[in-house]
Amino acid sequence: MGKKILITGGAGFIGSHVVRLFVNKYPDYRIYNLDKLTYAGNLENLKDVEDRPNYTFIKGDINDAAFLDELFATHRFDGVIHLAAESHVDRSIADPLAFINTNIIGTLNLLNAAKDTWQGDGEGKLFYHVSTDEVYGSLGEEGFFVETTPYDPRSPYSASKASSDHLVRAYHHTYGLPVVISNCSNNYGPNQFPEKLIPLVINNIKHNKPLPIYGDGKYTRDWLWVIDHAEAIELIFHKGKNGETYNIGGNNERKNIELVHTLCDIMDDLLGRPAGTSRQLISFVKDRPGHDRRYAIDAAKLKNELGWEPTISPEEGLRLTAQWYLANEQWLNNVTSGAYQKYYELQYDV
Repeated sequence: MGKKILITGGAGFIGSHVVRLFVNKYPDYRIYNLDKLTYAGNLENLKDVEDRPNYTFIKGDINDAAFLDELFATHRFDGVIHLAAESHVDRSIADPLAFINTNIIGTLNLLNAAKDTWQGDGEGKLFYHVSTDEVYGSLGEEGFFVETTPYDPRSPYSASKASSDHLVRAYHHTYGLPVVISNCSNNYGPNQFPEKLIPLVINNIKHNKPLPIYGDGKYTRDWLWVIDHAEAIELIFHKGKNGETYNIGGNNERKNIELVHTLCDIMDDLLGRPAGTSRQLISFVKDRPGHDRRYAIDAAKLKNELGWEPTISPEEGLRLTAQWYLANEQWLNNVTSGAYQKYYELQYDV
């Protein structure tokens, strides 16, 4: 076998697409998927690769340092792609400690395990930390986040991710750990847990439920097709420069209300409903505390140095996403459990 790669959070939304890509593209690699299987981790996301000879699933918690030490000692991983994280801003506002434990302490545990296993010999080794554009704070009407934009996190979630980014860089500079970091914009596509905006809107339209939009709906995000993101991660893992940071964006900047309008029109078409029907479901709700106004990524470094660009247009990506959720009703039913419904009702006061 070739490299042994540990992918943390591999049963989650982004992680499952990364696992699938590596399993399929590198049959000589051994891919280990480590996931705690919390509310957002779903092994149904990987049914198509679960029996592949180069794939292994490991249920475990990155907060368990002793478990990680034993895992690294046993398997002697050549690389880590670290995606395991608490990632929903609203949940971080309700329970910050969970984000501190997973995103900071969990990352620290992984760094220690990698450092101790590789013991200063980083030849052919890499710790790849996947982060978010939210660490940069909020933009005005103009400008973009670049890799050197000063950090200015505004939520417990983004603060915890900023802290983990700093730890990764500190281990690179202090211990010589070979690392790369990428900061991505909002992902969308198949298998996303339906508390996030796009699958939430699709699911609610399907069931003729209100579409809750925070504040005035003019909060702006850059949307990245998750399969494009997975391919960027694979490229950076193999070609990225040690110690460097790469921003990954979708070139798809939209105000939330504009995005929802587009989804409404797509869903009306796919469901055979009269044009404008779904827009009538839009309901503006109380704003999120500390809501960042605008995020936008400049991914020029990734394009210029490694040749990566998004492959799919926003309209095509949103249509493909809607079609996937409509075609995978059983998957959606399985994840929208009673616990999820209680959270949803609490969060949006419906």
